[in-house]
Order: sequence, then C-alpha cells, then structure tokens
Amino acid sequence: MTKELTKKYEYAWDKYSEEDLKKVFSLSDRYKEFVSKCKTERECVLEFIARAEKAGYKSLDAILKEKGTLKAGDKVYANKMDKSLALFVIGSNGFEQGLRILGAHVDSPRLDLKQNPLYEDTDLALFETHYYGGIKKYQWVTLPLAIHGVVIKKDGTKVEVVIGEDENDPVVGVSDLLIHLAADQMDKKANKVIEGEDLNILIGSMPIADKDGKDRVKQNILKLLNDKYGIIEEDFVSAELEVVPSGKARDYGIDKSMVMAYGHDDRICAYTSFESMMNIENPDKTCVTLLVDKEEIGSVGATGMHSKFFEDTLAEIMNLCNDYDGLKLRRTLRNSKMLSSDVTAAYDPNFPSVMEKKNTAYFGKGVVFNKYTGARGKNSSNDANPEYIAELRNIMDKHNVVWQTSELGKVDQGGGGTIAYILAEYGMNVVDFGIALHNMHAPWEIASKADIYEAVKGYNAFLVEA
Repeated sequence: MTKELTKKYEYAWDKYSEEDLKKVFSLSDRYKEFVSKCKTERECVLEFIARAEKAGYKSLDAILKEKGTLKAGDKVYANKMDKSLALFVIGSNGFEQGLRILGAHVDSPRLDLKQNPLYEDTDLALFETHYYGGIKKYQWVTLPLAIHGVVIKKDGTKVEVVIGEDENDPVVGVSDLLIHLAADQMDKKANKVIEGEDLNILIGSMPIADKDGKDRVKQNILKLLNDKYGIIEEDFVSAELEVVPSGKARDYGIDKSMVMAYGHDDRICAYTSFESMMNIENPDKTCVTLLVDKEEIGSVGATGMHSKFFEDTLAEIMNLCNDYDGLKLRRTLRNSKMLSSDVTAAYDPNFPSVMEKKNTAYFGKGVVFNKYTGARGKNSSNDANPEYIAELRNIMDKHNVVWQTSELGKVDQGGGGTIAYILAEYGMNVVDFGIALHNMHAPWEIASKADIYEAVKGYNAFLVEA
C-alpha cells in the first residue's frame, strides 16, 4: 500500500459514532451552563475552586497553615486574589523531570465601571465606563447588558452584585444615534463611530419623590442600590464592577452544531483545560492547569502571567514535597512542557480577504496548533520548536485527536498574542493549542461543538503522555 504523503486535515464530524455525538453535545451543554454563569474572572475562579474541592483538591493556603505535607497523587490548588488559579496533581517522578502545564486565561474584553461612575445628565442617570481589552466599540451599543462584580465597603465587607441576568431583572445598555440623524457619524472611521468616552451605560430615568432635591434620578438609583446592596456612592471607589452582555450561552445554527457565548476568549479553553485536569489521577509527571487574569491587557499586575504567582506557588509545593531548592526550581521550569490554551480565528467566508486558506483554522476540524502568534514579522511571538510540535503530533494522533494548524490571519493583516511567550522565558517548550472562533472579542462569539470536544481530548492526551 502506498504511503499517504499529503496531509489532509480531518472533519471531526465524519468520525463520530452516535455515542460520540452524545458526548459532544453533553460536553457543550456543561460548558454552556458554566460560561452563562461565570462572566467575570472572580466568578470563573470561585466556580472552578468549588468544583475542584468536590474532586478532592485541597487549598495550598490551608495546607501551609496546618503545616502539612504533599506526596505523589495529592491534588492541590492555589488561589490568587480570586482572579487567578493554579491546580496541581503531584506526580510520582521528581519535579526536575518537568511539569505538564495547561495555561489559559479567564479574563475577557468588557466594559468596566470607572472609580466614580454615577452621574445625571438631563434627567437620565448613567454609569461612565472604561473599556477593557481590545474591542470594536461600536459592537457594544444597543445591546442588553448586565453588571457583574463586587463592591468592597470601607469596613471590608464584600458585596456581590449581579444585575441583568435573572429573567425578572432589568438590563442596562449603551445608546446609539438614530439613523435619521447619523449623517456625520456614518462618515467616520469604524474606530471613531463610537468613542471610549461615549460608552456610558443608561441605568435610570425615574426621580425620587422630593421635587426640591438635586439630581433626583441619580439619588433614586443610589437609594435602590442602598436598599438592595447596602452600598453608598463612595463605595464605587473600592468596587470591581464589569459590564457584560446579558443572557445565556445558546446553541447556534439550525443544526445546533455551534455555541454562541460571551467570553469564549478564553473561558472556552479554561473550561476544557479544567475538565481535562479533573480526569487526571496519579500521573508520573506533575500536572498543572494555570487559569490566569489580565491576558487581554498584557498579562500584567499581581494576577497576570507576568507576576511571580506561578513560580512562587511551585516553590511552595516543591517545598511541601521536601524537594525544593533554587536550582531544582529552575530545572523544573526549564524541563517542563506547556500548551498555551488560547483561542484563534476560524475561517469566515464573509471575510476571506484577511485569511490565507492553507494556513487558517476551520470549524469542525479540531483543536488548533498555532506554531507562532505575534503580529506581522512575528513580533512578540513565541515560535515553538519543531521537535516539540513533532512530539505533540505523535501524541495527538496516537490518542485519535482531530487537530489542525493555523496562523492568525495573513502576514500583514495584524495578529495577536497569548501567554505562551511568558512561560517560554523559563526555557520550557511551549506552543499555542486552542479552539477557533468567529467574532473573536465581540460581545457574542461562536465556536464549534466538535472543536470543544476535540480540545478536551487533546488536553487529556497531553496531560497523560507529554
């Protein structure tokens, strides 16, 4: 028989039995439930922790407080400010042989309330916002929006806020100019049609009863918030309130083959990585799932990947296993292997000019290797070693994972980045490996259910064998 010399990427749907299809749709149902509920980093991390504890994971802080120890097979998690999470299953081999790491991020583009957001203008009450991450600002107008987050009162009391998700809740939104008066607006470039300072959220129009009062609509909003949450205007200074699309993730397409949701980037990879991690028991090498914050704004700050959170946590865990010194830590990081679990762009026939068909991802053709990301001349890219990709190809094929390769658009069209290059600075092997989307960074993004399923299979195979 002649050996096949040409690579033909498979269509995952063609491989599925009736039993496989049930698993594909069941996984997507679980994912839709998660991503509908968890629309902020805090909500994601706390939900993951609750699920991990049910699966036998213990808090690193609790183990340290109790002066405990760790051994092979133990499961432990570290929580950083409720916005980043590291999950570990301790392997039977020494740490110096390296870790198997899945890394995804749980922050998504959105609108954040400013520190002093509430004002009244012409008998309307509004919140001022500051957008977070790369967005097309015009996509955020005339949508039903919800407010999620926390308010920390001066005495340290934490108040959790969710407005606009229950079917009996009101929603809020950003208005747009009516087409009848939009002649000047329609002549503007897309990035100027709606500007950042115009993304103000309309939240009320009813005044308090006191006809002699000032800013009566604003005062009514403050009264309603105080009645429900016990907060005052000054408390906004120590709040973290995010404005996100209101509503649940939905099946997309008449055939229900896709999922529409807010925050696919990158909660779709965070969720599939977490599901895979929950399948790991008694590995030979220590397995890690990193779910981090701030990727959309450069992975900065105490909860971003540039922080020392992961390195410090690993040092603590090695010490609890009686296997720590500074040199061992460096060797462990250098000998590790990582999949940077982040999304990429799927080919869209409505916009063919920005894609190069032989080097782009397609819905239904599985989880995606991006050898490099970056922009134009691979700027700010992690360019993975071919030896590592060859090893991963072998693992994926051995475990019957449907996979494909991609670049993020044509060479001179732009590009993007992930956390891959940050972990690569330790000298470990890293490559981007995630799920392709339509509408990336829009309020509602689209993914294929087949690709979600293949991602879990791929992450499982990596954690078992890399």
